[in-house]
Amino acid sequence: MTDKLAEICATKRIEVSERKQQGLAHWPTPSGPRGFEAALRIKSEIGIALIAEIKKASPSKGLIRADFNPSAHAAAYQAGGGACLSVLTDAPYFQGHEDYLIAARAACDLPVIRKDFMVDPWQCSEARAMGGDAILIIVAALDDVVMTEIEDAARQEGLDVLVEVHDEVELERALKHLKSKLVGVNNRNLKTFEVDLATTERLAKLVPDDILLVCESGISTHVDCLRMAEAGVNTFLVGESLMRQVDVQSATERLLTGHG
Repeated sequence: MTDKLAEICATKRIEVSERKQQGLAHWPTPSGPRGFEAALRIKSEIGIALIAEIKKASPSKGLIRADFNPSAHAAAYQAGGGACLSVLTDAPYFQGHEDYLIAARAACDLPVIRKDFMVDPWQCSEARAMGGDAILIIVAALDDVVMTEIEDAARQEGLDVLVEVHDEVELERALKHLKSKLVGVNNRNLKTFEVDLATTERLAKLVPDDILLVCESGISTHVDCLRMAEAGVNTFLVGESLMRQVDVQSATERLLTGHG
């Protein structure tokens, strides 16, 4: 685990300890899970399946979008052809908030993944309470026991799990210890922060046929999507490159079709 990731996870453990004291009773009862993985598989069978990310800021890039409006962005992503949403809920490092997830989900019909640093199984109950349809497990951030416990907790809540890996070692751990058939390859090197689409191309050769592989980081154009399709990957998580566009709907359409 890199120093930055370790720092983020340590901060998150303190935050979770405090949030547990608040409990979950203050959340309004959400509608049932919308089927995150199912929505991606349906779209991927006929074309490109996009997880469109609602992201205000990041530690490396700072503020990404000043006129940040989760409801408007969610509606634009759906109108542009997105299959699912990803909403950042981490506040200290990404300026995210659970209210953004609630607002985004209410503004569209798409399933939503709570994008956060999961370090405790309790966060799965919290994710479902705020209306999440899926959670992210970052293999680099967790040992085998904890990530298995978090996945089990997610399944008990009816949540799908996107398992994020960065290299062959993490992929092997994921395939050995986790049941989820939804695996994301983050093309960003955690040590150098460089992005290389070849990471997905390399790991795509190693996954079983029943795994739906998601390409994360580095996708900004339809040409990038076509390149990944050559490797058998047509499911993507894209955030920053879309959030920086004035017209999010048109940008989403261009990414998916090459037109718009």
